[in-house]
Amino acid sequence: MKSALITGANRGIGFETAKQLAALGYFVYLGSREKAKGVEAVAALNTSGFSNVDCIELDVTNIASITAARQAIEDKTPQLDVLINNAGISGGFPQPALTVHIEKVKTVFETNFFAPIQVIQAFIDLLKKSNEPRIVNVTTELSSITKHQDPNWEFYAYNPSAYGASKSALNAYTVMLAKELKDTNFKVNCVCPGFTKTAFNNYMGTKPVEQGAKAIVKYATLSSDGATGRFFNEEGEIPW
Repeated sequence: MKSALITGANRGIGFETAKQLAALGYFVYLGSREKAKGVEAVAALNTSGFSNVDCIELDVTNIASITAARQAIEDKTPQLDVLINNAGISGGFPQPALTVHIEKVKTVFETNFFAPIQVIQAFIDLLKKSNEPRIVNVTTELSSITKHQDPNWEFYAYNPSAYGASKSALNAYTVMLAKELKDTNFKVNCVCPGFTKTAFNNYMGTKPVEQGAKAIVKYATLSSDGATGRFFNEEGEIPW
């Protein structure tokens, strides 16, 4: 049975992604900053008929927590097949470039950019033991520098100088990582689930969470001839 770790999986898109992967037969570890919430999420999935799930206490901004989570998973399985860096924060809006507080920018980057790097580096050895390792970094269309230059883009008026920039940085790191792993069996991609209706955006999204999670699952389960080092949503490739 293949295994997957999803950060920030006790609710929202992370939870739905866990559910969909479990339905495909993966054993899914739900990373949760608060263990109690992770336990509740696993119980909900158990009630829905899924026994192939477990919770892992994981604060992605805390290296000690990441190290402990890695050990906990290594104690349970000899390898990890899928890592989905889903945990993230918006930092609150608006975020105008001229006045956004630098501490807000630092906080958002800590969770959205530095944390995924720490998690990847901690779990890379377990992923290397898989025959088909996959890494998905969950990002946003708001990270597309190209789209931000298009006055006709539907989200052109938004200027998320902390959130968008943190995800742009994550996109760049994803490209570098994919390039470093290009001669291996890894597939590493950025995936935007779209504007989904979750607590992350106070349920203002226009897509159901089930739809948003499908895109993540698609690229977490790519075949050996799948793309790597790219930026996708459910419609296809997004310009950087």
